[in-house]
Amino acid sequence: MIKKGILHIGLFFLYLLSLLPLSILHFFARLIYYPLYHIVKYRRKVVRENLQKSFPEKSVKEIIRIEKSFYKYLADLIFEIIKLNTISEKELRKRVKFNGLEQIEAYFSKGESVLACTGHYGNWELCMLALGLNLSATEYVIYKPLASELFEKWFQKLRTRFGNEFVPMRQTLRKVIATKDQPTMFCFAADQTPVKEETQYTLQWLNQPTAVLLGLEKIALQTNRPIFYFDVIKVKRGYYEVDCLLLCEEPKVTEGHEITDKLYEFLNKTIQAKPDFWLWSHKRWKFVK
Repeated sequence: MIKKGILHIGLFFLYLLSLLPLSILHFFARLIYYPLYHIVKYRRKVVRENLQKSFPEKSVKEIIRIEKSFYKYLADLIFEIIKLNTISEKELRKRVKFNGLEQIEAYFSKGESVLACTGHYGNWELCMLALGLNLSATEYVIYKPLASELFEKWFQKLRTRFGNEFVPMRQTLRKVIATKDQPTMFCFAADQTPVKEETQYTLQWLNQPTAVLLGLEKIALQTNRPIFYFDVIKVKRGYYEVDCLLLCEEPKVTEGHEITDKLYEFLNKTIQAKPDFWLWSHKRWKFVK
């Protein structure tokens, strides 16, 4: 009970913090960057190893530059997510711009549904929240629930403020079937690590064997819905653009794992263009060596 009470107090503090302008929150982000990187060294070993294995051609100096830039981005990301508590519709529209959504709306206008995917790049939480404001159909985001029930409820409240719905990964097919008679978008976070025992496919990605989830491809083959990739671009601190790129128009004519391979090709281009803003602290290759 004491622990739960402390967590409630902590979440209330985060709410109060979110009332501050993002410019001030970004100032706090710079304050925590130094201890995060130099003192606490949060997952610094994981980040360094991920970068070195992904970019063996880069010098130590360049790896450290990307590493430091990543931690500054991570500090910004923490406070930008806190801001989701109270960010207004007006500010959200100002901070996230979408290019090419008319391609998706063309399917919705015909009563058809689409699938979408992205990675943990830039501020994916802010972009997914903003997407709900820009679609005429319901956006269902597939996600992996948090272990903490309290934080799970907190994140759910943040993520669904503007009409999005979040669907636990294992309930995806059930929700797809339940909504089959209405235009929808189901969006997948493509770069999550599968459970070791359930790994069905491994590909070579970022210079190393990578176990990948096949959920998007399985749903695509069952529904034959077109797939779009959201390419997130960080314009400047707190501002993003998202390019909507057609990844596959007719999944049923693809060959085995072609959709998954292409998805990781798209994500690879995003990361290679500006590697600083991908979630390098994630233990992405924890059981594939």
